[in-house]
Amino acid sequence: MSGSLATGEPWDAAQAEQTARLLKAVADPARLRLLSIIGAARDQEACVRDLVPAVGLSQPTVSHHLRVLTEAGLLTRERRGAWAWFHLVPGRLDDLAAIFH
Repeated sequence: MSGSLATGEPWDAAQAEQTARLLKAVADPARLRLLSIIGAARDQEACVRDLVPAVGLSQPTVSHHLRVLTEAGLLTRERRGAWAWFHLVPGRLDDLAAIFH
């Protein structure tokens, strides 16, 4: 991860871009809810079929949000039969928190 905003060397353009993508991914209430639901779940994983009713959004909308979070490196996706399961990437939320320390 890029490091802290508060200490260390100034970021170069690539570090700022990488960090902005991560912050943009979590700058949505539905995505934060999805992360919190997955983080609170057993083994920090959840099936998309369970996430749709939990956040009260349509399946295509939930899938879009999950794709954004996956592309940001916060989640991984695993296909099990007909369903997609999403897992928190270990340490990635710590990277997010470290930006502000």
